[in-house]
Amino acid sequence: MKNIFDYKGKQVLVLGLAKSGYTAAKLLHRLGAEVTVNDMASLDQDPHAAELKSMGVHIVDGGHPDYLIHENLYTIVKNPGIPYTNPLIASAMDKKVPVITEVELASQISEAEFIGITGSNGKTTTTMMLGEMMKGSEYEAIVAGNIGTVLSEVVQDATNNNIIVTELSSFQLLGTKDFSPHVAIILNLFEAHLDYHGTLQEYGRAKAKITANQKENDILIYNADNFHVVELIRDSKATKIPFSAAASTKKGAYIEMGAIYYKGEKIVHVDDMAMPGAHNAENALAAIAAAKVYNVSTGFLQKVLKTFSGVPHRLEFIKEKDGRLFYNDSKATNILATTKALAAFRQPTILLAGGLDRGGSFDALIPALDRVKSVVAFGETREKIKAAAEQAGVKTIKIADNVDEAVQQAYGLSDTGDVILLSPACASWDQYKSFEQRGDMFIKRVHML
Repeated sequence: MKNIFDYKGKQVLVLGLAKSGYTAAKLLHRLGAEVTVNDMASLDQDPHAAELKSMGVHIVDGGHPDYLIHENLYTIVKNPGIPYTNPLIASAMDKKVPVITEVELASQISEAEFIGITGSNGKTTTTMMLGEMMKGSEYEAIVAGNIGTVLSEVVQDATNNNIIVTELSSFQLLGTKDFSPHVAIILNLFEAHLDYHGTLQEYGRAKAKITANQKENDILIYNADNFHVVELIRDSKATKIPFSAAASTKKGAYIEMGAIYYKGEKIVHVDDMAMPGAHNAENALAAIAAAKVYNVSTGFLQKVLKTFSGVPHRLEFIKEKDGRLFYNDSKATNILATTKALAAFRQPTILLAGGLDRGGSFDALIPALDRVKSVVAFGETREKIKAAAEQAGVKTIKIADNVDEAVQQAYGLSDTGDVILLSPACASWDQYKSFEQRGDMFIKRVHML
C-alpha cells in the first residue's frame, strides 16, 4: 500500500455504508482523514457502524441532511448504487466537491497492477475465469471488485507481485477520475441500467472510463463484434487487441472451425470447454487475450478451460434428478443474459423467469423462446413473461408466486432429458434482497425435490 497524504486532516464524507462504504471509511481513517459516514437507513444496530464510531468516525443516519455538504468538504466517496440525482450528490457537484467511488480511492494507494473487466453481460464469469488463468503467470492474482470482494480492502495488502483482476460496473466506473488499469476489457454493451444512466450513450460513457486514462503501453481488449463497443473505444490511446466469435481477427482472439485461436495459435476446441454456451466461448476469448498479455502458456489455458465450470448463479449446474438437469442462472437480470443462457442448451428446456418490473417489455425475449418447452413465470413481471411466451407459441405456461413454487411446478411439467433453467431476465428486488438469495432459494428447493 502506498503511503499517501492527500486525505490527512481533510474532511471526507462516505455516502452509503454497505460493504464498500465500511471499507472505504476504515481506509480513509487510516489515511488520516476526518471521516463522516451517512446512510439513509438507521444504523443503531449495525455492527460496522458501531466499529467505525469506536474509531472516531462520525455517523449520521436516518436521512441525508443538507449540512453535510459544506465548503470545507474535501471529497465524497459514494456507494456506487446511489444515483447522482441524490440531493447531497447534486449539491456537492454544484459546489465542485469531487465525488468518487471506492474504486478510485483504491487505485490511489495500490502498489499492484489492475486488470479491469466491464461490460453489460459476462463480467463475473470472465473475471473468475481470468483469475484462474492468471495462476499460470508470474504474478499472484487477486480477484476483486464488483464480484464481491471490496477493492479498497484488497489493495491495502497487495504488492507489485500481485495482479488485481477486477470486475467493474458502470456505477463504479462513473465515479473514477484517474483510475487506469494496465489491461482493460470491454466485453459488450447493450441497453441496461437505463433507470440509472438515462440513455445508452450515458451508460456507454460510464463504461468507457475504464480506458479513458490508458496510455499506449496499456492494453485494451474489446469485442469487435459489438458495434457499440467498437464506437466506444475509437479514441482510446491504449494498444488494442480485438476478440471476435464471428470473424478471424488475427490480431487477437477468435473462433474458427469450432476452435478458439489467439493470434493464429489454436488454444482449445469450444466443445472441450467445461462451460456450455456461445456466450461463455466469447468470455473465454477475452480472458485468453488478457492472459496472453502476461505470457500464460497455452497448456495452462487449456487446463483451465477444460475444468472451469463457472461461478455461482451464472449458468451453474446444480444436479441431475430423474434425468432432469437443473441449472441456476439467477444472475441473468436482463433479457440478453437469459437469451444467451437459453442458447446454451440443445435439450428441451423449461424456463423459470420473472422478477422486478422496470416497465419495459419482453418482446426481445420472444425469439429465444422458440425451443422452450414450458415457461413458469413469477414475480412482478409474471404476466408480461406469460404474454411473451404466448406470443412465442410456448405450449405450456404456468404462473407461480415465487421461485420456490416455480421449481415445483417446473418439475411437474418435465420429462427425462429436460433442462430446468432458472434464468429470470429480471432483477430480484421485488421479492429477494439479491440475485444470490433468489438463486439460493432455487438450489434449496431443487435439493428438496
